[in-house]
Amino acid sequence: MKKNLLFLICLLFLTVAPLFAQIDMLDLIKQDEETEYATASFKTDHVINLHSLENTAEGVLDFKVSHRFGVIKNGLYDLFGLDNAFQRFGFDYGVTNMLEVGLDRNSLNKAYDAFAKYKLLRQSSGKRTMPVTLSAMAGIAIETVHFSNPDRENFFSNRLNYTYQIIVGRKFSDAFSLELTPTLVHRNLVDTKVEKNDVYALGVAGRIRLTRRVAFTGEYIYVLPNQLAPGLYNSTSLGFDIETGGHVFQLHFTNSTSLSEYAFVTQNTDSWRNGDIHFGFNISRVFTLYDPKKKDALK
Repeated sequence: MKKNLLFLICLLFLTVAPLFAQIDMLDLIKQDEETEYATASFKTDHVINLHSLENTAEGVLDFKVSHRFGVIKNGLYDLFGLDNAFQRFGFDYGVTNMLEVGLDRNSLNKAYDAFAKYKLLRQSSGKRTMPVTLSAMAGIAIETVHFSNPDRENFFSNRLNYTYQIIVGRKFSDAFSLELTPTLVHRNLVDTKVEKNDVYALGVAGRIRLTRRVAFTGEYIYVLPNQLAPGLYNSTSLGFDIETGGHVFQLHFTNSTSLSEYAFVTQNTDSWRNGDIHFGFNISRVFTLYDPKKKDALK
């Protein structure tokens, strides 16, 4: 476990260090320039399954509805998977521009998820230069599905799963953004003969803008070896973001049916190679509960 953790830390350092080396120190002492922060590196606070660099803005509530359907390879028999579906609905709220919290419910495993994401660094240029955005996310999931073996002694703690992520990335241009997501998932209940309680993974996600309102997205989560039971696969997803006013529609193909962080990292039984591909979508609708600029104007 320590070796895996050291590997992730070293990989993160090797990724971020060259970017910091690009900082022009003269920019830090220029007094006649304003700091300009990078925005809209991704359309929403999620890429597809993974969290993105972005946070929901202060005072804004983001209501999300998501579906993952059955495999498309069965064709018209189950209408390319549309006869079968898992759903999630959730609420993400911007406490500040740096801090976001969320709560959602996933029909798979009847899981309730809560998370907090804090932006530690913001990519910027001008008076102050920062080459990357860096965020930290911590989440907890509670499975409420009936225990598979009710005859054994089951504890509430067996239902709990935890996810910790560092999200580091950069908006390289208006057309391209990229992020890395070192991830630790801790599951309280596993078969310790074939699986680990702590699972280390590395996610990578990107966005390519095609038009003003359409972007191509993709993400891949590599789980380090010898941590999961045989027959499980890394999560791989490709899709499109379509922005229409206050809505963002995310249409994608993935081998993951769950939308809970711990589950799409550790429980994928489907493989792209075997044709186990699911169509899915996320719909994001934002509501401004209060405008911090108006609040400041009243002071």
